[in-house]
Amino acid sequence: MDFRNFIPTLALLALGGLGGFLASLTVMPLPWMLGALLATASFTIARPEALPHTYKFPMFLRMLFIAVIGVMIGAQVTPELVARAPLMVMSLIGLSVFVPLGFAANLWIFRRLGGYDPVTAFFCSAPGGLMESITMGEAHGCNIKLLTVQQFLRIIVVIMLVPMLMSVWIGAPLGSAAGVQITGGVQADITPEQVLIGAGVVLIGLMFGLKLKIPAGQLMGPLLIAAAVNLSGLATLQLPEVLIITAQLVIGTALGSRFAGLKRDMLVRGIALSFASVTAMLLIALAICLILRTFQPLPFDVLLISFAPGGLTEMSLIALSLNANPALVSLHHMYRIILTVFALHALQRHLPSKG
Repeated sequence: MDFRNFIPTLALLALGGLGGFLASLTVMPLPWMLGALLATASFTIARPEALPHTYKFPMFLRMLFIAVIGVMIGAQVTPELVARAPLMVMSLIGLSVFVPLGFAANLWIFRRLGGYDPVTAFFCSAPGGLMESITMGEAHGCNIKLLTVQQFLRIIVVIMLVPMLMSVWIGAPLGSAAGVQITGGVQADITPEQVLIGAGVVLIGLMFGLKLKIPAGQLMGPLLIAAAVNLSGLATLQLPEVLIITAQLVIGTALGSRFAGLKRDMLVRGIALSFASVTAMLLIALAICLILRTFQPLPFDVLLISFAPGGLTEMSLIALSLNANPALVSLHHMYRIILTVFALHALQRHLPSKG
């Protein structure tokens, strides 16, 4: 980490921790992540001069804790889940319909309601593949600030709306606000050996995912290594609750820090368009899920969060708060991201190039 970023990062994490703690005293879903996000985003919008002009939240810190989430998810890949894989074929087909419909709806919203130029609107419309859409959009000369704002707001609006809507659906708050441990039930005492094995899987999985350059490698690499260890029976992977809370805190703070330096009018406009975009995608997802529930055995609430176009890490955390198997949900989101990235690569050749 650049030492000049050390103090601002520490201050943001402290602020995020305070926001997470206060949120945990309420019925807010995923309080440690959303509380940290709201606290840091509010601060960076209100006091943009408080952070150095070039400040960026340390990528390695965010990646490290995303890897922790990946190990936690991979540890829940069981032989029973693998045996159920063929039962998910219909829901994956449904996602194959959802991605182009969501893309088309977003394109209309950003072109007609937002008035964005065609290239910027195209990359803003991607219902997944955040970093890929930003990288390709920059190469094509789109408005990179607008694109970055819209793609991050898509994730943030989804992870704020979906838990609240699911709380209304279920009739009770989700996650630790409801007294549910996000690691699922009462934990046995964790031995030093389990801690060392878990740390090794985090580091090996992170290197594996980044080296192969797979989508969301910082999450999927540790997930795949943890799943392999778990299925092999070589070790039992278990992570302490405090580590999962810390991971939520870091992820929420990192997302909130993205609002630094944004002008209020751009932010207000971006939020309005994001709500329109996310609402349209959730309505499409709802329609497809209502059709699918007669063809496959997944519970309706699990199916819906498997379609919600948020970040892979964040949606996996929401799955945990529902006591759903996050590996199953992650599989669907991984497929959505791959489909979206494939569509971006296939269609970008028809767009004007930069310069």
